[in-house]
Formats: sequence, C-alpha cells, structure tokens
Amino acid sequence: MSLSKVVSPVAVLLFFLMGLSLWGQASESKKKPNILFIVSEDNGPEIGCYGAPVKTPHLDKLAAQGTLFRNAYVPQAGCSQSRAAFLTGLYPHQNGQIGLATWKYAMYSGKVKNVVKTLGKEGYRTGIIGKLHINPKSAFPFDFEAIPSANFSRRDMAAYVENAAKFIKQSDKPFYLQVNYPDAHRPFIKTVDKLPIKPLTGKDVDAIPYMGINHSELRQQTADYYNCMMRLDSYIGDLLRALEASGKARDTVVVYIGDHGADLLRGKRTSYEGGVKIPMIIRWPGAKSGQKRKELVTTLDLFPTFCEIAGVQIPKSLLGQSLKPIIHGASPKWRNYLFTEFHVHSNHNPWPQRTVRGPRYKLIYNPLAGEVNPGYAFTMGKKFFEAPEAELMAAAPEQVQAAYGLMKQPPRYELYDLKEDPYEFKNLAQDPAQAKTLGRLRSELTSWQKRTGDALLDPAMAQKLFSLIREAGTAKRQALGYKSFMQIR
Repeated sequence: MSLSKVVSPVAVLLFFLMGLSLWGQASESKKKPNILFIVSEDNGPEIGCYGAPVKTPHLDKLAAQGTLFRNAYVPQAGCSQSRAAFLTGLYPHQNGQIGLATWKYAMYSGKVKNVVKTLGKEGYRTGIIGKLHINPKSAFPFDFEAIPSANFSRRDMAAYVENAAKFIKQSDKPFYLQVNYPDAHRPFIKTVDKLPIKPLTGKDVDAIPYMGINHSELRQQTADYYNCMMRLDSYIGDLLRALEASGKARDTVVVYIGDHGADLLRGKRTSYEGGVKIPMIIRWPGAKSGQKRKELVTTLDLFPTFCEIAGVQIPKSLLGQSLKPIIHGASPKWRNYLFTEFHVHSNHNPWPQRTVRGPRYKLIYNPLAGEVNPGYAFTMGKKFFEAPEAELMAAAPEQVQAAYGLMKQPPRYELYDLKEDPYEFKNLAQDPAQAKTLGRLRSELTSWQKRTGDALLDPAMAQKLFSLIREAGTAKRQALGYKSFMQIR
C-alpha cells in the first residue's frame, strides 16, 4: 500500500513542519555561547560582595547569579602586562610585554596564540570597547573597535553601553565582546555623570587596610577610589541591562575582573596582595549560582575557559586551567601554588621580582636584594600624595613603618603568613620556625621558573634587566635587549 493512502497530505505537511522545528531547536541548542568580558582599571576586590564598605549592587547581583572567586590574581600588577597575559595565556616573561605599552614595551611576536585570533577562527565575532594597551596592536584583529583611548577623564561614558548594545544587536554569530572601563584608574574623580549619587568623603571611611596608614589624605583618596567603584558598578549595571534587552543574556557568559589592584600605597606596581589580587566574577547560564570559591585562580585561566565556552581545543602552550568545572559546582583537582612576577611599569621603577603563594603562606623573591627599590620613591612621591613621607610614616604603627622600610630596600626573601597577616606587614623569612616553609616555597618557585623558561632564574639576568632599564632612564623606548636573554616556551 502506498504511503499516500495511509498518510494524508495534511499529516505529511505537519510531520515536515515538526521536523523543521526540531531541527531548528537542535541547531539552536548547538549554538556556541557568547562571551561578555568586562575589565575595569586599577581595582582590587574592593566591592560589596567581597566585604568592602562600598555599595555595588549590580556586581553583587552578578556574583549572586554566578561564581565569585575569593583568591583571584593577575600575573603582574600593571595594565599592559596584565592584559597581554590574560589575552595570550602566558606570563609577561613569556610573551614579552613586561612593561607599559605607553613606554614602547611590546610582546616578542604578534604571532603568539591569543583569545581574539583563536575565537575569531572558530566563527566568533570579536569586539573591543575601550583601550587594548598592548603592543603590537596588530596581534589582536578585532572585528569591531570603539573608544580606543584610555579615557581617564571619563568623557562620554554613555558611549560604552551604546557601542556595546550596537555590537550585540548586530552580531548574528556568537560574539566575544571585551568592554574596558576607565574607572577606577587615577585620577580618582569624585563624580562623573552625577555618579555616584551620594559620594563618600574621607570622614566616611578608613583608609584601605593594606596601606596600614589611616592618615586623613589616605582616607580621602580611599573615599574617592570607592566613589570610582560605585560609579563603575552603575556603568556595569547599564551594560548588563543592555545585554538583557538584546534577548541574548541567556546565551551569554559574563566575566568580570579588575586588571590589577588600586593605585595606592602597596597596591599597583607591587607584588603585594594589594597589587596582584583582583575581583573575578563569572556568570555562566545553567551553571551553579551563588558560589564563593576559594581555589587559587589566575587570569591565565581565562583563555582556556573561553576555549571551553566556545568548544575549542585548548592550546597546549597555555599554562592556565579552565574554570568551567568550578563554575559548574564541581571540585576538580586544582593547583596548590600560584605565581606572580614584576619587571617594570614605566622606566621609573624597574624592580624584578618573583612570588609564589600556597593556601596560607606567600614568598616574594627579590634577586636585587640590597638595592633601593625605585618603585618606592615613585609611589610615595608628590605625584600621588601631598603629605610628605615622614608625615605619613608618623601616622603608621611601628610594625607598618618597618614594613615600608623593607619595601624601600627589600631583603632577598619576604615570607608572609596570609592567614595571620593578610596585609603582609610581618616578614617571617628569618624566623627559624618557618625555615621549612621557606625552603618548600623556594623550591616551588625555582621549579616554576624552570618550567616557564624564566631568565631571572639566573640572578645576573635580573641585574642586567635592572641596569638596562635604569640606563635608559625615563626616555620612551623599546625594551631592546630583554629579548636577547628571555626564553620563550
């Protein structure tokens, strides 16, 4: 019997339409998620959901909907260095971006694998709003670019969300959009666009604890830094509402980080927690919500995470681990030690350093022990503070004064118990009771330097780098010579 005698033409049409519908659903289910990557300038975890005395309702909500990482770090506390690291998945000593792009520091090669190229080849439409700040710019072939300046004056801030909404609406393919906000970079502007609505003053807050000095000027700077954070939160709220209005929020993984710590004493341009510890919040639709995870994570983990989101094979050259299992509530085998470094920011402050931290203890290695760290005078000077150093020190407890003295002329090793001393004021490196801990961390650090091809494994190379930059003075120039002794793996 023929099919036409069993099934009516209407039924055949219905089956056909049902098939199209199911095929469409299957195709939609296979669509790769979008990625909205939000990066803010110069701020650590001074956000309400991290326990800071500042109102950030939109970021708090994002954390409640996703995963908050309590121990997230950047490889180096500098803008270009941090950004090149998370986009390449390599430490600065591996990709070459050891100092600011403004000062002509650059990656060794534009051919190194990076997030933009990798996702672009996999069919993603890529965009950036705000500065890139990495050399060479050509290494990152974004499909869409807007507001390429640093915009530290915070002009036309509405343009950020306007461009983002335009990009999201026009993206028929899965998209990767990186939005870079200028807050909370210096200058700490009290209000912009009448935000925050109720700005704080120095009478409302104490200075950030890791500075250890509750001087009136530091309280006012802390207040204005918090004002920047509250304004940033408002802008991020606008961005997330634009994403929701686009109808694509359910298909978009949202990632938020600060690019390094605040530009305050013992923050930016240092290897202390105030410099390298950052906020990291990830909302992945369908994943577990409301998590506060304690694993040691690094922004080097973002590249492999983005690969997992996109269904892309993770390049073998990457050192990070995908955060996907953590975000989805699992407890995978994870790293016991995390590493950071420092080289130079502008040519005012070369100071090679390497650090390692475990669950409790942290070791900072200063290969130029005995030299005066030029970064100390740069940060403590009139550029940032009206009060003279002597006045600031007079307001500090004795232990804090000693910590600043150690920062000015560091010893070979600094060892801190982050459980008992989270702000790193008491160096335990000479404590006989901590000799075993010191030895273990030294061994872990040396092993990491060997694995990553770190030229500073040889202290003579640290002196060579230091001398090279000091001899160049503050003139803008390419960091020629560094490549000659830095190894790439």
